[in-house]
Amino acid sequence: MKNRVTVTIAGQEYALIAEESPEYTRKVADFVDEQVRKVLEEARVSRTDAAVLAGLNIADRHFKELEAEENLRRQLKESLEESAKLKMELSEAKRENFKLQTQLQNRKN
Repeated sequence: MKNRVTVTIAGQEYALIAEESPEYTRKVADFVDEQVRKVLEEARVSRTDAAVLAGLNIADRHFKELEAEENLRRQLKESLEESAKLKMELSEAKRENFKLQTQLQNRKN
């Protein structure tokens, strides 16, 4: 279901239609508004330029987060592979231990 939501970004109202909940859409718009306002406070630029700069800042954060996510996935994959390797080594050590215990028992008998 599509929801119609009115949001304000940098003093300008926008009527949005989104499949997400109105609360989520407002949350996203509030974030964008905050980013645009930061740019407007830090630089003497037009609202349009502030929107573009804010978009670049958001995209930069997005790509850095994607890179961090990929690094975490790689680390997780490596950890799972190491865990599987260690489980196999443990299983082999248990088999060897059982084999040696059996041999020791046979020598005692």
